[in-house]
Amino acid sequence: MSETPPNTLQYRFDGPEEAPVLILGPSLGTTWHMWDRQVPELTRQWRVFRFDLPGHGGAPAYPAGAVSELTARLLATLDAVGVQRFAYAGCALGGAIGVELALRHPGRLASLVVMAASPRFGTADEFRQRGVIVRTNGLDPIARTSPDRWFTGGFAAAQPAITEWAVQMVRTTDPGCYIAACEALAAFDVRHELARVGVPTLVLVGSEDQVTGPAEARTLVAGIPDARLAVVPGASHLVPVEQPAAVTDLLVHHFSTAWQPAFDSATGQVAIPPVPVKPALSAPQPTAPIAAIAPAVVPPRSGGSSDRYETGLKVRREVLGDAHVDRALSQADEFSGDFQEFITRYAWGEIWDRPGLDRRSRSCVTLTALVAGGHLDELAFHTRAALRNGLTPDEIKEVLLQAAVYCGVPAANSAFRVAQRVIREETTPAE
Repeated sequence: MSETPPNTLQYRFDGPEEAPVLILGPSLGTTWHMWDRQVPELTRQWRVFRFDLPGHGGAPAYPAGAVSELTARLLATLDAVGVQRFAYAGCALGGAIGVELALRHPGRLASLVVMAASPRFGTADEFRQRGVIVRTNGLDPIARTSPDRWFTGGFAAAQPAITEWAVQMVRTTDPGCYIAACEALAAFDVRHELARVGVPTLVLVGSEDQVTGPAEARTLVAGIPDARLAVVPGASHLVPVEQPAAVTDLLVHHFSTAWQPAFDSATGQVAIPPVPVKPALSAPQPTAPIAAIAPAVVPPRSGGSSDRYETGLKVRREVLGDAHVDRALSQADEFSGDFQEFITRYAWGEIWDRPGLDRRSRSCVTLTALVAGGHLDELAFHTRAALRNGLTPDEIKEVLLQAAVYCGVPAANSAFRVAQRVIREETTPAE
């Protein structure tokens, strides 16, 4: 296989060339081999296209930090091989790509299956925390615990070869690409756009999935106008591997009934007519579970720039984390609300959003300034922010050593104590 350009993905085809194309998208940490058990049956009717995420399965390590970027690379790959219209099934991160296709490129997509997916995958903090752990410890801690997230206990015990395959699959992933994919999931949130998905959709979930389980699946079904739910008994997150026959049957039934391309006798090709996109429905009122996790926002006060405030709120959340920002905003009242608006708009919406320095550099500057001022509370949460912004513990240590020379040893001594505690908390893998 020739070298894959940075703007495309590593892929393979299976099945007859004249058949309509069905794309299978992988989850984070897996390769296209997660679909091996589905391919023999699917290729009876479709030309199956599988792809690897960047840095997965030996694919070139060109990190992509947004679901939209992964989707653009997939479309560039399909353009290069002459595929214009297709059906799509994706698992977890692969499912997010499928929803992105339906929302942003409806003319390309004929039918959709999303499995083990959610309109928002947990919280941004969870995935950025995972990135910190990988950056500090490598992928081994994530690899060793992947069977616990992906499979039921009974399956993992009965299938040790598959369990070890899962561990090795994660362990051989490029860490930088894995971290970037975590960033992509951290930023993915289409809860308020689901009504614009205009293709027939099957939402498939394992009954025992503890990562994106039946509750998340029902949220997708409630939001997508033409969606059905299928719960696979006795399966966890990586349901195509754990229950291959059930998943295969569901895929065949959905794509056979919700997507019926016609054969053009004049050209000898399968003609896939455009599927009309449904008009956007009025956005439904959020259900209680969605409302419970929607971030609290203090609106900009009079005299503030709403654009700068919204930009600042986004940057502030990305750097400090949703939990920290939500806590700060929830504590704001008539006395402190103006100050919260000020720092969100000015510090985060103007200074932190300037293009002159990247976020790693701004974290270095901020840590040094906090050491000099003796602001240890702020140093703690900005140490967490520095880890999220890509600094390693060793790099933070070097910043504090440099600060010791210019800010004084007593100040650096206190800073080391605070930073050491935060780094241990943030980089110790969960058991």
